[in-house]
Amino acid sequence: MPGERLAVRGTSEVGRFPGAAPPTRVELTIHKDGEKKLEEGGCRRWFKKMCPCCCKRQSNTHDVTDKVEFVKPPAPTPTPTPEPAKLTVENGEAKEMEEMKLSVCSVDLLSSKTDQNRKEHHTELFQGDDMIIRRGQTFQIEMDLNRPFSADNDKLYLDLKTGPLPLVSKGTHVIIPLVDHLEDERWEAKIVEQNGNKIKLSVNSPASAVIGLYGLTVTTSTSKCVAANTHNSDKNIVMLFNPWCEEDAVFLDDEEERKEYVLNDIGRIYYGTEKQIGARTWNFGQFHEGVLEACMFILEKSDMPPSGRGDAVNVVRVLSAMINAQDDFGVLVGNWSGDYSDGVSPSAWSSSVEILRKYHSSNGTPVSYGQCWVFSGITTTVLRCLGIPARSVTNFQSAHDTDVSLTTDVYLDEDMEPIDYLNSDSVWNFHVWNDCWMARQDLPPGHGGWQAIDSTPQETSQGTFRCGPASHNAIRSGQVYLKHDTPFVFAEVNSDKIFWQRNPDAGFTQIHCEKKAVGHHISTKAVGSDERADITHLYKYQEGSEEERIAVETASRFGSKPDTYSTALAQDVLVEVKMEGEGPRMGADAKLSIVVKNLSSQSRRTTLHSQVAVMYYTGVLKGTIRKEQIPVELLPNEEKTFDWVLPYQQYQNQLVDQAALMLTLSGRVSETQQVVANQTTFRLLTPDLNITPVGDAIVGKEMAAKITFTNPLPRMLKGVVFRVEGLGLQKGHEVIVGDVGGHSTVTLTEHFVPTQPGPRKLVACLDCKQLTQVHGVADIVVLEN
Repeated sequence: MPGERLAVRGTSEVGRFPGAAPPTRVELTIHKDGEKKLEEGGCRRWFKKMCPCCCKRQSNTHDVTDKVEFVKPPAPTPTPTPEPAKLTVENGEAKEMEEMKLSVCSVDLLSSKTDQNRKEHHTELFQGDDMIIRRGQTFQIEMDLNRPFSADNDKLYLDLKTGPLPLVSKGTHVIIPLVDHLEDERWEAKIVEQNGNKIKLSVNSPASAVIGLYGLTVTTSTSKCVAANTHNSDKNIVMLFNPWCEEDAVFLDDEEERKEYVLNDIGRIYYGTEKQIGARTWNFGQFHEGVLEACMFILEKSDMPPSGRGDAVNVVRVLSAMINAQDDFGVLVGNWSGDYSDGVSPSAWSSSVEILRKYHSSNGTPVSYGQCWVFSGITTTVLRCLGIPARSVTNFQSAHDTDVSLTTDVYLDEDMEPIDYLNSDSVWNFHVWNDCWMARQDLPPGHGGWQAIDSTPQETSQGTFRCGPASHNAIRSGQVYLKHDTPFVFAEVNSDKIFWQRNPDAGFTQIHCEKKAVGHHISTKAVGSDERADITHLYKYQEGSEEERIAVETASRFGSKPDTYSTALAQDVLVEVKMEGEGPRMGADAKLSIVVKNLSSQSRRTTLHSQVAVMYYTGVLKGTIRKEQIPVELLPNEEKTFDWVLPYQQYQNQLVDQAALMLTLSGRVSETQQVVANQTTFRLLTPDLNITPVGDAIVGKEMAAKITFTNPLPRMLKGVVFRVEGLGLQKGHEVIVGDVGGHSTVTLTEHFVPTQPGPRKLVACLDCKQLTQVHGVADIVVLEN
């Protein structure tokens, strides 16, 4: 304690009781000849109180010497103080009775990509030599001390701090003691090796630890001295979620799925329509240089307190808000206007890396521009980077419910024409969001596993543009009362499309219910291959099954129109739209077939009102191209097919991104007043870029790739730009091509030097206002040199 005298060994019990002789005291005076005695100032007096063993008491009664003098007072007598006995140490060197203080000379975090930590924690794919570990798993560090460590007399502990105001009570300031045996779910450290002045520690962390950036301090002290030494590591520690740890909320049991959903840095994102599913390759690049730093920056920039970063549910919910810039200056600005002149067109991106690095390097300036697949690609990157299993998911015929009715409502006037200002609900051709894997301790048992989250800004959730995580099991069973945002996702995948007709009294009557209108071919990349996996069954039961109907009716009771399903409508006339092969192609006439069936034993008559409109993939209509009426007369049990053709000249100047069209058919059966209705979306197929590798693919050796494109339109494409990128092959860059004439072919040869061995993908896409979603990919296996 402060002010306590050092006791000589062997006499520690002396003087503990009244009347006993006081213990031997040590007083040290070391002055140089000719040096004046310094007055003891206030600072020195304070320092002496704080650390008496560092600030020895100066003698005012002895000459300057180079000797250590042990002064042993005699037993108490009334006589004056006796003359002290002097002991001179050989060679004139001062030998302190206290042991030398313990201090840390250096700390080695064993953080290189080839070290034990990075390999055992599955972080060796990250670039650089930072200390990147996963929670709930032991890691090793080595220390060089100024002398050998003594377990009997020395003390050592570690301090880890994260966030601007680290607090032990919040889990952001962690004090890690030395123990003899490590136990799970605790912050502890154990010395596992000792060799001279060097020791090796094995450090354990709980599976609920806060993730993020930690600073490390090592504190050492000796039992004979109150003062402690501290050593700050010159390297920080990055803590991530751990899907390999059974106690972590994000634990994923299947190793192949962990490789796909955590370690795979490239994937596929699907788009188009349910009958014309397109796919594009996306570089997630979660291990690319600068991406981890960008993810840490996003966490720091969010309003989430560091103490909340241990909860995976909380983290993904915050990230779903931070990926879009709608209300918190997040990563990416959404733009569906068609004008991207002051940024990059959403369809021109093929990688998350450039976007995240640009956001970080600009200190949080949102990047322009993105649409749903870009938001999803970035979300996949950030979640995988942080250790949360994630995948990009595409829902075809994806509903956007704006009034929480859990139905997709279409309002028609007395003449069966759509009432535009009331039709705020929409059905997107496709919509891309994300699934992430985690336990849900905040929900009833059985709702863990895959959760849907969406970073595309559509509707606010608790005042912020974000969505999820919503449990797949809750969505499938219609338990829309379970958080977070389950009603919205349920409506996207399994709402019925309800048609309402305006009455003369301005009220509305439900006239038709289309039960299989939304949520088709929900798709994600398959595990271990580039094939498409249909995961519709994870989001809803089979269409029309008793379980699916129960789920829909269960959900609707919690919506804003709980009486929607109180009555049933008879249906004996069906309308269906079909297309041949892959469907219409860009630059040619669009040809479809309309099939009308009479299921009754009596004749039926109706007039189909047909209109075709150009639409954004979000379901927002840009404008109607053509309207017409088709009279239909059917004999009992008859089926008729009508050819429907849209000439190229009628749509060539009307198309927007995705080249999507919507055909709406509606009518009323004269004999039964049954309403028949159908909405079909289709896109005009665009050509692929053909990429052909040239030469041997060897690390450090130049090779080439030939990229070929043929303009499918009879008109000139203006300002064509190619964007080329390949992780481990070459950095992303633009190649300005310029104008390309109608039906002309462009050939571009790229030269590059592969830097990483193994299977790689070279990705290219075309950026042009008149033609979008043109891209290609080549598989290249790079050999070691």
